[in-house]
Amino acid sequence: MGNSALKAHLETAQKTGVFQLTGKGLTEFPEDLQKLTSNLRTIDLSNNKIELLPPLIGKFSLLKSLALNNNKLTALPEELCKLKKLETLHLNGNHLRQLPAAFGQLSALKTLSLSGNQLRTVPTQLCGLRHLDVVDLSKNQIQNVPDSVGELQAIELNLNQNQISQISVQISHCPRLKVLRLEENCLELSMLPQSILSDSQISLLAVEGNLFEIKKLRELEGYDKYMERFTATKKKFA
Repeated sequence: MGNSALKAHLETAQKTGVFQLTGKGLTEFPEDLQKLTSNLRTIDLSNNKIELLPPLIGKFSLLKSLALNNNKLTALPEELCKLKKLETLHLNGNHLRQLPAAFGQLSALKTLSLSGNQLRTVPTQLCGLRHLDVVDLSKNQIQNVPDSVGELQAIELNLNQNQISQISVQISHCPRLKVLRLEENCLELSMLPQSILSDSQISLLAVEGNLFEIKKLRELEGYDKYMERFTATKKKFA
């Protein structure tokens, strides 16, 4: 991509607060963006070949939305966690194995997409995010869901297409969790905590494609209570 084209994008971004440069084969985060650290509210660099997010990302103090889907990121800098206004973070289709230790400082974060990475567990850092609504961890390598998940504030948690064979009973204590997606994992029916059905807020439980027949779910204690929540939610949106 030529300098003149990049310059035109930068000039537009200065006026709009939005910098979008997708599918251009970029191998690194455009250094010239540092001229706009006090302007930008949205950065979208999806579908490139970026391997590294530089520390300067922490200087975009007004940034509300950051998208780097389908790049080659293997790690995230701690500086990312300084973005106190960041509400939406899309990092699908990278090579991330973990999140920065300070990730829980992204206090405004509402939507987090990490589908198609190499995570092996549900990151504990997510549990400190009080405004988190939607978390997508589908298509990773997660094998179990730990006790810390009980503190997660999300309304929707997508764990489809992982390798999950165990789930902590604490998941039924999530205060706001309404939608839990566990399709195409390695769950036996006996490993699904019954309290998800009987004692949780969950009104949509998606478990197709595991190691049991869906109709067997009806035999579990608490299924009637779950169906009451499911039906009430459907009526609300009908």
